[in-house]
Amino acid sequence: MSLPMTEGEGTIAEIMQAMEAKHIPLIEEAGRKGVQILCLQEIFNTPYFCPGQDKNWYASAEAVPGPTTDRMAEYAKKYNMVMIVPVYEREAAGFLYNTAAVIDADGTYLGKYRKNHIPHTTGFWEKFFFKPGNLGYPVFQTKYAKVGVYICYDRHFPDGARVLGLNGAEIVYNPSATVAGLSQYLWKLEQPAHAAANGYFMGCINRVGEEKPWNLGRFYGTSYFVDPRGQIIAQADEYNDELLIADFDLDMIEEVRNTWQFFRDRRPETYEKLVEL
Repeated sequence: MSLPMTEGEGTIAEIMQAMEAKHIPLIEEAGRKGVQILCLQEIFNTPYFCPGQDKNWYASAEAVPGPTTDRMAEYAKKYNMVMIVPVYEREAAGFLYNTAAVIDADGTYLGKYRKNHIPHTTGFWEKFFFKPGNLGYPVFQTKYAKVGVYICYDRHFPDGARVLGLNGAEIVYNPSATVAGLSQYLWKLEQPAHAAANGYFMGCINRVGEEKPWNLGRFYGTSYFVDPRGQIIAQADEYNDELLIADFDLDMIEEVRNTWQFFRDRRPETYEKLVEL
């Protein structure tokens, strides 16, 4: 999803309202088409404000669960649809996180994941806005599948992706805000590798368009789904707002893991010295 209103065109509250309102038709479309699990993009209801260091954007953070997750829970319940809802979270004054709430198909709030790896380089000044996550790598038993979340920059680190697999994830969603350049090559390299190395599906979500006044670059979309063999099975457009839908055969997970014994054949005792470093 691209940004409908940016800084200078409205207040922070108005910008957030416009972004949420723009998402609603596609959320409704997903529900009407029978989507069982829907994941939105990283901090879906704001611009990607991290190219700047403007503390005014602290005001866009909110409690999780809170007003936005409560509204999204109504759509989850209406359509019997699990939702992963990434927002800017305020736990307390000075405790702000890049978070994704997981809502079950009956509208029940199941919990949240807080982005663990926080970049602070080349326009991604995220440590100004977010504390590192402190909730580990939870996996949520939803109505349809065991779901894990890994947010944007997290995808550069294979460790958490492995832990999600060890914790039982069948599908891992990576909501992102990433722009053209080196990461565009890595976008289609790292996440298929995670899926293949751990034997699970991944949903990889990226926003589209350019956002002023930050002008970090073009968010290149190309959201996609990848199966446990590391094969991309559906892909969205690079430039336009889009709802991407794909069917997952969860039986493939057992088939792949029975062929490649990722977890049986691990040798964690051989990694101990490396971990101690």
